[in-house]
Amino acid sequence: MADPIYTVLFLCTGNSARSILGEAVLNKIGEGRFRAYSAGSHPKGHVHPMALSVLADMDFETSGFESKSWDAFGAPGSPEFDFIFTVCDNAAGETCPVWLGHPMTAHWGIEDPAAVEGDGQREAFLEALRYLSDRIERFVALPIESLDQIALKRKLADIGNAAGASSGASA
Repeated sequence: MADPIYTVLFLCTGNSARSILGEAVLNKIGEGRFRAYSAGSHPKGHVHPMALSVLADMDFETSGFESKSWDAFGAPGSPEFDFIFTVCDNAAGETCPVWLGHPMTAHWGIEDPAAVEGDGQREAFLEALRYLSDRIERFVALPIESLDQIALKRKLADIGNAAGASSGASA
């Protein structure tokens, strides 16, 4: 029997920075065990250029990213998600759609690097990428198949409260 491929949705409000970074990182380090997507509750309509620049400089794939609404995943034929991670505090506080399959959810809030303007913006994006990469590496290392729902939910919350957690993160 083949190992399962877990589907993951990273949610943010604008789907232009943090959720895009999460999608890129998980698709690269998930080694085929995971398929990541991203979306936003109020998409900006474009991916932040600094997100694409930082990803390219770190040898991540950058083609095909788009800022899209979470409604795109409510249509027939959309992936059924195993996990949904909110990466901004605004998205965590919004009423999300009802997702098929009742995915496991967690809040992995990180400060918005796009809110930083000027000289510090690139470093803000690099920091967000480091925090997300750390969380995703911890997630990928979990023995998902052997954890019960309560233990898995606790582990996902612990990951969300790791270094770099935004002020809205909670257990």
